[in-house]
Amino acid sequence: MNRYERLNQERKIVKKKKRVAAYCRVSTSKEDQTNSFESQRRYFKQYIENNPDWELYEIFAEM
Repeated sequence: MNRYERLNQERKIVKKKKRVAAYCRVSTSKEDQTNSFESQRRYFKQYIENNPDWELYEIFAEM
């Protein structure tokens, strides 16, 4: 077994989670948009946490 094959085998054994980020954006500062922002954050956080192969890295936001 060459070095490349050995490294691939080791990588398969140590199954790391993918670090995943989300991006939320609202276009205005109106209150209904603020609620939209919070809804987006909750959705992405839950979506990422429900995937066992993913790890939440960060939620980026633009307001």
